[in-house]
Amino acid sequence: MSPDLLLPLCTFAVASSITPGPNNTMILASGLNYGFRRSLPHLFGICGGFSFMVIAVGVGLQAVFAQAPILQLILKYVGALYLLWLAWKLAHAAPMAAEQARLSKPMGFWGAAAFQWVNPKAWMMIVGAISTYLPAPAQLNDVGLLALVFLLVGIVCVGAWALFGVVMRRFLHDPRSVRIFNVSMALLLLASLYPILRS
Repeated sequence: MSPDLLLPLCTFAVASSITPGPNNTMILASGLNYGFRRSLPHLFGICGGFSFMVIAVGVGLQAVFAQAPILQLILKYVGALYLLWLAWKLAHAAPMAAEQARLSKPMGFWGAAAFQWVNPKAWMMIVGAISTYLPAPAQLNDVGLLALVFLLVGIVCVGAWALFGVVMRRFLHDPRSVRIFNVSMALLLLASLYPILRS
């Protein structure tokens, strides 16, 4: 990768990682419901899973999709259905008492990492980054650098959303406000599907 492209790549990574999407919406809700420390496996699952996906797509999966584009289309709609299910669960989630929150479990590392493969925004980010910033054919060290940039940027950006959820806990004390928050997050998840399904 040309050194001249590193700053634009970092800018793209920040812009795409900090903007609302399924990952940020879910980690925000996790920060609110479970706190920052208990949301860390979810956070690292998002960032680690996304970076692994960058490597997998950059190394050769893109060629598979070029030969069989139906596979990418299937993943796109499986991801959309999964997001609809998550939005429904979030909208219907009853506010948890402190003891319920302590006993229930947030999304773990492996669940968050696996989710990246059906996350439409993740696919858009990766395909956009690879096609824009990597030479063709991409070398392994270029793909590794791309994955590292997204890993480091993602920890900061996605972590900021988790912290924002923690801050929101101070203001959302009663069950009604938590319910409104959960429904709002569910609607954001649904809104994140619109540009993806339109394409």
